[in-house]
Amino acid sequence: MSLSTKNDHVCWGGGGCHADHHRLEVQNLRVSYREVLALDNIGFATECGRSIALIGPNGAGKSTLLKTLAGLMKADSGSIIWRGQPLTRSSHEIAYLPQRGDVDWNFPITVRGLVEMGRYPNLGWWRTYSKHDAEIVQRALTAMDLLDLQDRQINALSGGQQQRTFIARALAQEAHVLLLDEPFTGLDKPAQENLSRLFRELTAEGRLLIASHHDLQTVTGFFDDVLLIKRSQVVFGDVATAFTSENIGAAYGQ
Repeated sequence: MSLSTKNDHVCWGGGGCHADHHRLEVQNLRVSYREVLALDNIGFATECGRSIALIGPNGAGKSTLLKTLAGLMKADSGSIIWRGQPLTRSSHEIAYLPQRGDVDWNFPITVRGLVEMGRYPNLGWWRTYSKHDAEIVQRALTAMDLLDLQDRQINALSGGQQQRTFIARALAQEAHVLLLDEPFTGLDKPAQENLSRLFRELTAEGRLLIASHHDLQTVTGFFDDVLLIKRSQVVFGDVATAFTSENIGAAYGQ
């Protein structure tokens, strides 16, 4: 990988960087899904440069929280503040990466074509795809070691390559916050270790990663912080202090 290790924000588009107040604040979030309460009393604050494991049993609301943070679901109440403003004002700075099982990998698109889709939020209605956009896509492909695979159809990729392609799309979008739904699921151990190393590089570069995760054995090695939920919030904090047997038991009912 060829990412920077400087703890600041890489704004590849030039002029899109906001060095101040890269802080995400979630306050008293409540979300219902088809009239069923999915999340209640979720509140935490974090900043770029951190990786957060979103932990909880099946049905705890992990995917719902990620989709709400991404603006794909609407909260009943509460607020999501990014850089001091409601999240909707900076939604292009947030990238959502779904579970691999939710993606139609037979859709006829190449690796480059998928990464180019990351530029769409920056183009708006009137601006056409330019040389500048192509340069950003090229840089994203290079960062994820995908140049040799750029013309390959996405259904011909391994699980790890698929994850790197979606992360490259987020980099092309110039996202500061990456929301990942079970990114390690289905990957073998070497691919998991490579993805974990990539996460550390992305946070060192100044991005914020929030990922739902189910393997309790790897939380400490893969993430900085943990958010334990069971529809409502159990605890949020750094892994060393918050990821305890007592808190795990409270989340999983043990």
